[in-house]
Amino acid sequence: MLESGVLTLAATPIGNPLDASVRLMRALGEADLIAAEDTRRLARLVRELEVTTTGRILSYHEHNEAERTDALLEALATGRRVLVVTDAGMPVVSDPGFAAVRAAAAAGYRVTVIPGPSAVLTALAASGIAPDRFTFEGFPPRRDGRRRTALEPLAAEQRTMVFFESPRRTAATLAAMAEAFGAERRAAVARELTKTHEEIVRGTLAELTAWAEEGEVLGEVVLVVEGAEPAAASPEDLVEQVLARAAAGERLKDAAKDVAARHPGVGASALYDLALARRR
Repeated sequence: MLESGVLTLAATPIGNPLDASVRLMRALGEADLIAAEDTRRLARLVRELEVTTTGRILSYHEHNEAERTDALLEALATGRRVLVVTDAGMPVVSDPGFAAVRAAAAAGYRVTVIPGPSAVLTALAASGIAPDRFTFEGFPPRRDGRRRTALEPLAAEQRTMVFFESPRRTAATLAAMAEAFGAERRAAVARELTKTHEEIVRGTLAELTAWAEEGEVLGEVVLVVEGAEPAAASPEDLVEQVLARAAAGERLKDAAKDVAARHPGVGASALYDLALARRR
């Protein structure tokens, strides 16, 4: 049940309306004010869910978020039950809602979340790429030069990277990623997640670029890109660690053996000899 004077963020289905949670359906019916990214999309959703809304519905999107946040705070001040929803997925994450959360928290109002579908996690789970550590990078810049500048620093990122992209720019972005990260870096394109024409295409960035350039990419797109391989260490990179441990009282040979064991490809004897030479 929604609480009075509380700002509630609710995740909506990313495609299939049957993914809507019971809590979302109840919240839509209980809210005194619903701030929706697209009121027409909201109207369609409540029809599909067979939910009746009784509260005021307010358009709340990236172009009016700043000015309309005051209306949300006014509603909270009078004890109204305020609900924020976006077209798909979780508000705030590459969608409107952050301004409302920050303003409500600063004013002392409680903020809570009704969890639910996530395009990021759905694509990551289906990608076949390591999910244990990942970073969400949102939408890459639209212009070629800015996109290249944004991608280049990520070439050494070792965590799996998740991006959103427009279908119209998917081929260009995959080509830019192949250039920045290497053509053989593994990736996956997830499109139309949870919808009738859901598709997951896996391959190298070169292969995916060719796939995207062959025909028109349709639907909402999530890109999942494998992280970079960690750079191999050398004895020269590790010798200071060995010397520091020896200075703290550890036997030089033991320190060299332990440090080498933590870095595949580095020999303990070579590391010990280098540390011994440096110490002398």
